[in-house]
Amino acid sequence: MASKTDAAAVLDLTRWPTAQKFVARCTEFFAAVQDFLSAATHRTPGRDLEARLNRDFGPDTAFYQDFCAYVRQGLREGWVAETEIAGRDYRRGKIALPSAETRYFSITTVYMRSAEAFRGQYHKHPYGEINCVVQIDPTAELRGMHGWQGAGWTSPGPGTHHYPEVRGGALVALFFLPAGRISYDAEPGMPQPIST
Repeated sequence: MASKTDAAAVLDLTRWPTAQKFVARCTEFFAAVQDFLSAATHRTPGRDLEARLNRDFGPDTAFYQDFCAYVRQGLREGWVAETEIAGRDYRRGKIALPSAETRYFSITTVYMRSAEAFRGQYHKHPYGEINCVVQIDPTAELRGMHGWQGAGWTSPGPGTHHYPEVRGGALVALFFLPAGRISYDAEPGMPQPIST
């Protein structure tokens, strides 16, 4: 059974030229979305942001396609989700910690593979989460706070907590955490915030 911590080490980007290019592309994404993530718009992770990301940065867009290409290449090269959490079918990797360059988001990848629904570590998003679903198998889906999602985005709101779940094959959850915040002290059955 996986421990209730995030044991993944931070990737040494100096060893991986492709990972460096990937982080640079992520910083371009953060710059592109900063206006609708600003305090002035009061938009944080949650249902509205999820809808906006799926509309404006969905599977037909250059950012989404680039993220998928880099993540798939990173799996082949070995720098995506390199730390086993519970065997080879459930792995995690910290690509970058929050910094000024990443607009203070962390960049993390989680690889999950299961034909039937599989649950990972229960966790909480203190400041919410932005999650790009990268399908390795075209039938794979990730369960977000609003149901199952294939290609596209989920964005659990601040204070939400859940099991990450996959079904239908393999995928990578590429997620961006505001201030890098994630907590493993939540328990199933705890009340969810009013707005998820």
